[in-house]
Amino acid sequence: MHGKTLRMPIEIKSAQNYYGWRCRRRALRRFAALCLGALFFPAALACAQARSRDSLAIATPFEVGESPSGNYLAALVAGEEHDTVAAATFFREALRFDPRNPNLIERAFVAAVSNGNTQDAFGLADRLVAHDPNNNLANLALGIKAIKAKRFAAARAYFAKGGTSQQRDITATLLTAWTYAGTGDTRHALNLVDKLRGENFEVFRDYHAALIADAANDPKEALKRMKAAYAADKNTLRLVDAYARFMVRHGDPNEAVRAYGAFDEILPNHPVVTAALANIKAGKPVEPLIKNAQEGAAEVLYGLGAAGGQQGDEIAAMIYLRLALYLTPQNSLAIITLGDLCERIKQNEQAIDVYGMVPESDPLRTTADIQTGLILETLGRPDEAAKYLKRIVDENPKNVDALSALGNLQRAHKQYAEAIDTYSRALAGKSKPEKTDWPIYYFRGISYEREKRWPEAEADLLQALALYPDQPLVLNYLGYSWVDQNMNLDEGFNMLRRAVELRPTDGYIVDSLGWANYKLGRNDEAVKQLERAIDLKPSDPVINDHLGDAYWRAGRKLEAHFQWNHARDLDPEPEDKVKILQKIDRGLDDEPHPAAAEAGPKKSGG
Repeated sequence: MHGKTLRMPIEIKSAQNYYGWRCRRRALRRFAALCLGALFFPAALACAQARSRDSLAIATPFEVGESPSGNYLAALVAGEEHDTVAAATFFREALRFDPRNPNLIERAFVAAVSNGNTQDAFGLADRLVAHDPNNNLANLALGIKAIKAKRFAAARAYFAKGGTSQQRDITATLLTAWTYAGTGDTRHALNLVDKLRGENFEVFRDYHAALIADAANDPKEALKRMKAAYAADKNTLRLVDAYARFMVRHGDPNEAVRAYGAFDEILPNHPVVTAALANIKAGKPVEPLIKNAQEGAAEVLYGLGAAGGQQGDEIAAMIYLRLALYLTPQNSLAIITLGDLCERIKQNEQAIDVYGMVPESDPLRTTADIQTGLILETLGRPDEAAKYLKRIVDENPKNVDALSALGNLQRAHKQYAEAIDTYSRALAGKSKPEKTDWPIYYFRGISYEREKRWPEAEADLLQALALYPDQPLVLNYLGYSWVDQNMNLDEGFNMLRRAVELRPTDGYIVDSLGWANYKLGRNDEAVKQLERAIDLKPSDPVINDHLGDAYWRAGRKLEAHFQWNHARDLDPEPEDKVKILQKIDRGLDDEPHPAAAEAGPKKSGG
């Protein structure tokens, strides 16, 4: 019989420590819900200067065919799979055979802009407006092109053609306001922004009004608006950064340090905040976040893209981010956000190329490198991933995120001793544990347990729980470990029950509670919990195996064989498969309490 397996993600991706946009508050989510549905306007991305290094991405090759219908169908399939590279290529080929088809032109346009093909996108936009002068997609793209060329009146004309009432359409309202700012008509720009009414729009109204006034060198109006926006939302990195920069530039560096410090308490050690505080301390000049209309328009679209990604509308979010980067190619937060979005839609090779666009000197360069290393692991290139992450650690020996990523990779490949050393290096530079350190203690505890160093493992797991009480993963691991070792039984079961309460739909955690009951001979309760775990994770071989064992002990031997056969067919680990085959052949022995017959649990930290 195999021991218990606890499955966890390879790494806990602390995106809050990486990306400011993930700290958007309720107003941003409401804002996105209102404007994304009303305005699905793509634009294009100019080629940004990438890092001077060989590309790590190896795209999956594909070939276009000679059949127009074949290319069209291939484009549709690629679009469904969010493969923007293939979709753009196949739609372009299909369009060659039917160049006047408006529907095909529009599909090709969306694919091109999603993939960042600037020249193709604008050419297709021109063709779209020739067929449909009021096409909102094409008009916004051409309006953005006009903004970059400083043809602000032309941009306003495009925005006016392609959408709903400006009072209702926050995107067009803000973009149009920035076109007035671009021509020096600050009062008209502010009046237009002020037409945005309602609780949902307050932060965005004041934030962009402040940026417009600041760009127009109106510090009194800018200060009033910036304070109003900051007072309403102190948890969004982009807004905090703009506010703090403004305060430094207008003679109040102490307030800037206070604002950055308050944000650091929410999301400690964010690279942007760390770099900003260092610059203030060194007395370096601080630039405004937004200096002109082009950057202001990009800020509108970056906010939309970041929010859209959180709303689950990946293609719309990708289009807005491509649009923002067309206007401001070195906006590192937009680049990181786009890279993360590519990862989520499983376009990993493209994500590597996107992360490579972060400028070498940017505070988020290391973040981009860490994500690239993790993608290499996802792509099944572990040696490259390890080498890449080790290089990052060598270059940044005190970077906790880099050390954590390397430790997680080592743990995933069962290099537990090396992982312990790496996690320990991540903790070495800290004067005292912080709440955000709980994953490091948790994963080091797992590594200690795998190395059969239980006292150290228990200490780390207890420390993780002290830093983050009620953390379900820690409750699950520590609670099961205690029950499995027949120690602290009441507290262990309480932990497991609490973990299930916190994550009732997590099949792995429900499985832990069921398997703990099984280990203590509580067969009826074990069957109940393990059947529930199967409902949540029907294709997991370990849970199916566990339920088979529980059925056997409950006297339901036919059902036990069914579950074991199912577990065998679900590609279990090789050592587990051997044991499953033995049970299929001979069943279980007659020992009533299997916990007494096993030396210890087999847990998986990754």
